[in-house]
Amino acid sequence: MAHQPVGDALTHPGPVTPGGQPGHDPGLAALPPDPSHRRDARIDVIRGFALLTIFVDHIPRNAPALLTLHNFGFSDAAEIFVLLAGYSAMVAYGGLFRRAGTKATLARIAWRCLKIYLFQAGLLLATLLIVRVWMDLTGLVPRFGVRALLDMGLLPGALRGLMLNALPNYLDILPLYILLLALFPLVYVGLRRSPWGTLALSGLIWLAANVDHRLNLPNAAAVDDGWYFNPFAWQFLFVIGAALSVAVRARGGLLPRHPILTAAALIYLVGALLQAFPWAEWGLWDLRPLAMTAPDKSRVAPLRLLHILALTSLVFASPTVLRLSSRPWLRPFDACGRNSLEIFAAGCLAALVGRILYRTFEPVWPLQIAVNLGGLALMLGLGLVLDARARQRTLR
Repeated sequence: MAHQPVGDALTHPGPVTPGGQPGHDPGLAALPPDPSHRRDARIDVIRGFALLTIFVDHIPRNAPALLTLHNFGFSDAAEIFVLLAGYSAMVAYGGLFRRAGTKATLARIAWRCLKIYLFQAGLLLATLLIVRVWMDLTGLVPRFGVRALLDMGLLPGALRGLMLNALPNYLDILPLYILLLALFPLVYVGLRRSPWGTLALSGLIWLAANVDHRLNLPNAAAVDDGWYFNPFAWQFLFVIGAALSVAVRARGGLLPRHPILTAAALIYLVGALLQAFPWAEWGLWDLRPLAMTAPDKSRVAPLRLLHILALTSLVFASPTVLRLSSRPWLRPFDACGRNSLEIFAAGCLAALVGRILYRTFEPVWPLQIAVNLGGLALMLGLGLVLDARARQRTLR
């Protein structure tokens, strides 16, 4: 499996050849292919679906959001993305450490971190300018995203955002990926020396973040003055994803099935479905077994963690999922996953346009149809175009 992560993997080290090998990066020599593994199509297909889901979920009062993952359980696309980022980082850079050496691999990781930061900066500045112009034209005040930064003043808010000291809603996940990717060399060394010890240490840090809510990085754009995606908690999913990559590769692409664990995962997922489903919004009887608030997302509360782990265990143990992920009709989603940094950026801007249109004209059905179909078509089309260009480059 020589799959190379892209975008929200946000860990992709460069263009991908049909065999999944990294292409040319500035200052880095071409590397020999690694024939020992084939690309795992599950990663890009699932990541592609997650990207489309994030676009839909990032538009408040959006009817299609009733059909996304968070309505059917405790976790959502964010957990999928971070876990797959760890998985992809181990495949891409773990193999690179062995083949190219430490210096070349660290250089490639640094280059990727810089590229992600440049995308973050571009998205932030574009969002601030678009919202500022919209406010001037309509006189309306945004209810979302960058309002806290604009209240600081356009230039001071932009500077604090660029320093990652003020992270607005909807633009706060790329900084998390930059931090996690920068820490990946430590994760790699830890998993190489003591997999269970590394997972235990990462789990203790996650537990500390859930017990002491002050354990976070500062965020001037947040009410509670902390990153919404608390890196001390979310790093656990990243490390789990990296360890999962090692386990899956060691077992020929599939996790082992254990009847008791499989039954427990299914029972938990059914219980989470009953608890999380928006019964009232669908006009149905409320079948929730417990009166409880949704598990905290900022710190990946235990119920959310168990939910994504249950899903992951079933997906990566399923031969059917492995087989279906390579089907031609899933190619548009695979293409989005391969180019997920660019697709994520396009989805962010499309969601911003959707939020502005809903705020200006109200989310009537014709507008909702136009916004969602337009945004999804943009992302899928862009993914196919970028994928086609990457394939053409490898044939030259």
